[in-house]
Amino acid sequence: MIMKPLLLDRLLQIADLFQKDMARAFAGTGLTPARVHLLWMLQHHGPSTQQALAQLCDVTPRNITGLVDGLEQSGHVRRAPHPTDRRAVLVDLTDSARTMMATMQQEHVELNATLLSAIAAEDRAVVERGIAALAEHLSALVADAEKTDAAKTDSASAET
Repeated sequence: MIMKPLLLDRLLQIADLFQKDMARAFAGTGLTPARVHLLWMLQHHGPSTQQALAQLCDVTPRNITGLVDGLEQSGHVRRAPHPTDRRAVLVDLTDSARTMMATMQQEHVELNATLLSAIAAEDRAVVERGIAALAEHLSALVADAEKTDAAKTDSASAET
């Protein structure tokens, strides 16, 4: 008997398709999903310290240093002294990266419209609310699981 795919199966399929499309789009560019995410954060938040970028990208300061180093070498970002904190450095998009990110943002809007066009106009608002509710609920579940894991780690550390 063939089972109908679960909602989770469809969501995993969509995630996999997005990953494949991103890999195709950036093949040969040296851009990885993590580097693109950092560029996206700079596009939306403007020049930022590496500490702020680490928080925005949810990675360690060591990871952000490697990402920024790679993007600086490839000409996507530049480092500049912070105007008010001489201990800090600001990371910003280069002009060519800013142009690339504007194009990417436009393509993002166009893909969104294309995907929505697959849904009957009268159903779109319901689908968007449903997806938002799923994302919010999954975010809460992940946060709860992280708290539980941290508590277990703390408990195990206290026992040793």
